[in-house]
Amino acid sequence: MIKTDMLIIGAGPTGLFTVFEAGLLKLKTHLIDALPQPGGQCSEIYPKKPIYDIPAFPEILAGTLVDNLMEQIKPFEPGFTLGERAETLDKLEDGSFVVTTNKGTKHNAPVVVIAGGLGSFEPRKPPISNIVNFEDTGVSYMIKDPEVYRDKKVVIAGGGDSALDWAIFLTDVAAEVTLVHRRDEFRGALDSVEKASELAKLGKIKLITKAEVKELHGENELKAVVIKHTDKEKEDTYLEVDNFIPLFGLSPKLGPIGDWGLEIQKNAIKVNNAKDYQTNIPGVYAIGDVNTYEGKLKLILSGFHEAAVMCQYAYQQINPGKRFVLKYTTVGGVEGFDGSKKEAKKEVVQSIA
Repeated sequence: MIKTDMLIIGAGPTGLFTVFEAGLLKLKTHLIDALPQPGGQCSEIYPKKPIYDIPAFPEILAGTLVDNLMEQIKPFEPGFTLGERAETLDKLEDGSFVVTTNKGTKHNAPVVVIAGGLGSFEPRKPPISNIVNFEDTGVSYMIKDPEVYRDKKVVIAGGGDSALDWAIFLTDVAAEVTLVHRRDEFRGALDSVEKASELAKLGKIKLITKAEVKELHGENELKAVVIKHTDKEKEDTYLEVDNFIPLFGLSPKLGPIGDWGLEIQKNAIKVNNAKDYQTNIPGVYAIGDVNTYEGKLKLILSGFHEAAVMCQYAYQQINPGKRFVLKYTTVGGVEGFDGSKKEAKKEVVQSIA
């Protein structure tokens, strides 16, 4: 069994920053995440997308933000259980908790922090009857490794940023890129729309609007798609393809966490934001996009703030009666569990007699 001071469920930006805040309080942490790498949505869905509302960063790529957070928490040596989903929560006689994953890995801690973003995600699938038959042989709902599509014929469906950005990106990778959208207008950033339009004029993207992919064909793997047009006078378009990527977004679900006896409101966990972001179960906290309270803002910076406040109260729960004096890092520095120490240089001022 893995034992730690604070067990964090969710290794997105908020979960990662919690490691830093807990580390300042000399608390050991361990994180569980269903994804195979830290970073949450920032790593899995849009690592190359810029974020504009992180303090002191006028613009930073989501993937770079995760890299920076990982570097920041490195001295505190957090543990990770990745590629496993937190399944059950049990309270022991000593007041601590045991969280077991879907693969049977058990974790024990006096405090559990749920920082799972919007929860687990399921792709929004287009209503094509046999789509599940090709999910491992040509159909993907997100792009993890663009090189998979090297020299392949690819059809992307969708009208948002993801569909536009990946269609643009894959023009330098795939042999052929087709972008299908059911409307004439796109919901993405203006520069992405303009760039896709320009690439279409150059023949690098085959742009098909007011149409939808309605049929998939193939035996053991995807071989072709049928595109039906809104204009009934147009004949169906039959395209030979290697890959079909419908990018209609992800639907957030709390998953097994929703069965832990927590107070749930609109698919989010209700917390006491007036104090410590604790849930209705003492010792279990929820921070970041997964929680809800009056005036909640689902922003990364809000999650960072909630992590800092929560850790102060969690420390008191883990160490009852023990007082910890908060010191600014500019004064106390940062002392890692690996023996490292960061602190401002002390200037010596000599008095003049």
